[in-house]
Amino acid sequence: MSSITVTHAPSGLVHAHVARTERVTPHMVRVTLAGDDLRRFEYRGFDQWFRLAVPVDDHARFDNLPDRFDTRSYLRYLVLPKSTRPVIRSYTVRAFRPELPELDIDFVCHGTAGVAGPWAESVEPGAEVALIDQGCGWAPVPADWTLLLADESGLPAVAGILRDLPRDTVGHAIVELIDAADAQDVDAPAGMTVHWVSRADGGTALGRLRELDWPAGTPYAFAVGESAIATGVRRLLVNERSVPKANVTFCGYWKAPR
Repeated sequence: MSSITVTHAPSGLVHAHVARTERVTPHMVRVTLAGDDLRRFEYRGFDQWFRLAVPVDDHARFDNLPDRFDTRSYLRYLVLPKSTRPVIRSYTVRAFRPELPELDIDFVCHGTAGVAGPWAESVEPGAEVALIDQGCGWAPVPADWTLLLADESGLPAVAGILRDLPRDTVGHAIVELIDAADAQDVDAPAGMTVHWVSRADGGTALGRLRELDWPAGTPYAFAVGESAIATGVRRLLVNERSVPKANVTFCGYWKAPR
């Protein structure tokens, strides 16, 4: 489930190539993209996200991909030959340097699990990719304080929001990680307390939220990550804390197998 609105930027399909990769934490690999076509990318900051086309083998084509990703275009994508069709996944801009131009993407890696993670761990510089900007989920309403909550897949979104928040913002950010060593340096306003919670140590984001010393007033909340976390936060805030539904933006980035 999601309350995030998908937008279609006029930049359409943007082509790029892999410039370099870096393992930033035990379970996170950063892939830096480059290329002149990135100059058309309209950077918005916060949790800006995009559809990323990655090659699953050396036969992938990018010249016949649609320039937007609505229902009709997705059907066009599905009828492309599987032998040359890249895989499409959704990712968040970790950082953008328009003067170069370069764009950083953080990939959660679980060994051989999934498609994009193993690709990020093994991809060589020069590999071709393409992306379509889909906007921002961050849509704050007037509130007394800010609450951000995510798992490792939502860490880039939370990090981007913390970086771009007004410096007088107050509140809490809770990030559930695979391991405590996966925490990253973030540029948070002084009034935002960042809580790192490790599943390896038995912690959960929802558990930390329940333990939170609740500030006075009503928050604007942003919850992303595994589906049960995002929807669980929304239920807790609306049903137990009487937070208006309009004050909660949530999105399940992925769904854990049951």
